[in-house]
Amino acid sequence: MLAQVFTPGTLLFLLLGSVLGLFIGALPGLSATMGVAILTPMTFWLPAEQGLAMLISIYCTAIFAGGIPAILVNTPGTPASMVTTFDGYPLTKQGKAGLALGVNAIYSGVGGLISVLFLMFLAQPIARFALNFGAAEYFALAIFGLSMIISVSGSTIRKGLISGLIGLFIATVGLDPITSTPRFTFGSSELYDGISFIPIMIGVFGLGEVFYQLLLKRQQQMSTNVKKKVGRVIPNRQERKEMRKPFVFSAILSPIIGAIPGAGGDIASIVTWEQSKRMAKGKKKTEYGKGSLGGLAATTTANNGVIGGAFTTMLTLGLPGDAVTAVLLGSLMMYGMQPGPNLFTENPDIVTTIIVLLLLANILVIIIGLAGASLFSRLMLLKQEYIWVSVVLFSIIGAFALNNSYVDVWIVFISGIVGLLFRKLDIPLGPLILGILLGPMAESNFRRALVMGGDQAYLMFLTRPIALTLLLLAVLSLVVPMLLSIIRSYKEKQSA
Repeated sequence: MLAQVFTPGTLLFLLLGSVLGLFIGALPGLSATMGVAILTPMTFWLPAEQGLAMLISIYCTAIFAGGIPAILVNTPGTPASMVTTFDGYPLTKQGKAGLALGVNAIYSGVGGLISVLFLMFLAQPIARFALNFGAAEYFALAIFGLSMIISVSGSTIRKGLISGLIGLFIATVGLDPITSTPRFTFGSSELYDGISFIPIMIGVFGLGEVFYQLLLKRQQQMSTNVKKKVGRVIPNRQERKEMRKPFVFSAILSPIIGAIPGAGGDIASIVTWEQSKRMAKGKKKTEYGKGSLGGLAATTTANNGVIGGAFTTMLTLGLPGDAVTAVLLGSLMMYGMQPGPNLFTENPDIVTTIIVLLLLANILVIIIGLAGASLFSRLMLLKQEYIWVSVVLFSIIGAFALNNSYVDVWIVFISGIVGLLFRKLDIPLGPLILGILLGPMAESNFRRALVMGGDQAYLMFLTRPIALTLLLLAVLSLVVPMLLSIIRSYKEKQSA
């Protein structure tokens, strides 16, 4: 079967999948999961290697392409690229759109390639580690991610905490995860499933930015603030050196996070950006969130870096690492294969085929990303009015396409107004999204852990090594910056 991978037919479907994935990922609201799910039935009539080539390339390219609108217009194309806005859009405002797109393409592709190497050589150990994650560990992972609220709040920690609490409150809307009791639904069945994270993300980042510029009539000011310059695409030697440590750290950590069922690229990008910021020193640390190449390298590496990990648990255990691999799991079964411990011995050809297709798809990400970076960044040369209309139009289409629901469209507009208010009041948006994203994960797993633990439920968080380690790291993440701030203030007073 491996020889059939390099046939013209398979390579054609690989390329077709990359082109489709590029449009799906770049359009806010159309996620990689949706693209793979919609196009899976179209691959039923294809041979296995051609069908898998198309679906795998859609997956790899859509995740990378989500960073394109995040960098150019501050609107994430996919949830995994939400953190890319932190440093990608500021780089665009500095006239470095080409460089940011180049970093997005190179580090996404290389991160994906390294994660495939993890799949090739460390599949069994990573899968065994992922199996140790229970409710207590998922809760601790969510708390660890929520501790990032302090980091993304910048100098306005109090406002950041308020923003995070609002996000956690929004996350409680819908049916109770344990008792299925309606909460804050006001009798509307449309809210039983809660408020979807993606329309809110599109609204606060996309429409909120457009409303902000329109209401304040800052067109003239924006033309001077945003440097309409494409610039070079390839990072120079000094820039590559600056990104080396965040890249290596993210490339190692992302496949491990990807192997944990349910923890996808969004969680990985949050965790790696946060930890990369902590490792940075001096001036480079203060640049995070303001156009840091290190921060951008960490998040873009994590986007595709989780793919190898997600495939690891899918192929070795039969458990999907994320929503996309859940769909791909069904595709494999459709072709008569049963993912699990015996797949590597009973169907080594299909495993090899998948690994080779993943390698080729990530190489295509780099080629297409670099070749198209100049073209994509030309968007910045368009008139602001054209960009605003495009953002509004694509936001509406993407939101409606999620569930074919007008409620999601209304959520986008309401979130856009919230995004405008937050910008006017200088309240950071990152904590709001973190609260909405991680709140349900923290609540549901905390309560499950309590139910499973019985009379000594709380000991579960102290006696399980992974959960305890993550919780300690979360506490240190919150306490250490505050202590350092107090010590710094004390020294300044003493020196004055």
